[in-house]
Amino acid sequence: MERRVQNLMMYLNSLLSRITGKYQRTVAERFSRRMVAIETSVPIISFTFDDAPRTAFATAGDILKAHGARATFFVSLGLIGSETEVGSIASRDDLLHAIEDGDELGSHTFDHWDTWQTPTEKFIESVVKNKEALDRILPGKGFRTFAYPISDPRPALKSRLEKYFICCRGGGQTPNVGMADLNLLKAFFLDRRNKIDINLVRKLVDYNTSCRGWLIFATHDVTDSPSPYGCTPKFFGEVVEYAARSGALLLPVGKACDKLQVPNCEPMPSK
Repeated sequence: MERRVQNLMMYLNSLLSRITGKYQRTVAERFSRRMVAIETSVPIISFTFDDAPRTAFATAGDILKAHGARATFFVSLGLIGSETEVGSIASRDDLLHAIEDGDELGSHTFDHWDTWQTPTEKFIESVVKNKEALDRILPGKGFRTFAYPISDPRPALKSRLEKYFICCRGGGQTPNVGMADLNLLKAFFLDRRNKIDINLVRKLVDYNTSCRGWLIFATHDVTDSPSPYGCTPKFFGEVVEYAARSGALLLPVGKACDKLQVPNCEPMPSK
């Protein structure tokens, strides 16, 4: 009897989690949208990394450079130099070298707050704090793009951020085709959680090519023993190679927005 009760509770918790997740995704996608037409004669593919683990800069960065591509690193500067579940986080020098190499830095909040669970004002404070930290460690370098940590955003938060970032990226596991929401761009995560294989990725790239869309890949660490949120160098290399052979423009997120003629954003005020 006890085992049956445990199984029932596990099922109910799983069901509640799925319902909650669907509700959050639906609300995030349907409200406070800032739509743009994805109109480009050549499809676009972007590679992004959340949290800025060092392996993303070194291992993944070298793979991208070998194909003439650059990345967008969404950084939570409160994590700089620390050890996390996705490995060692980049240093100031890693960030500086990335910028010098033509990569982009995007904001991921200072504290890596959960997007849905954090009150809007507290979340915005962390966004401002991340901007101020960048001003201190890399003067003159600003954030133009943003990625939501952990979960989907509430509509009120989307509205607050749209003035200060040319785009904000989420998840969704699909390309941006036709019309896209700049306040919640879709991304396809290359990580162990989703059990992605290269054949699925190739089909996705082919679909993006046929639609002349904008496909944004995302992951975290890139190492032979990745976290659940990362992938191996072999797999990442296969993805980049196929993307390069597809004929798509391989652009960081900010440069892709420029290509699509997205209007620039206002400077974010300090406290």
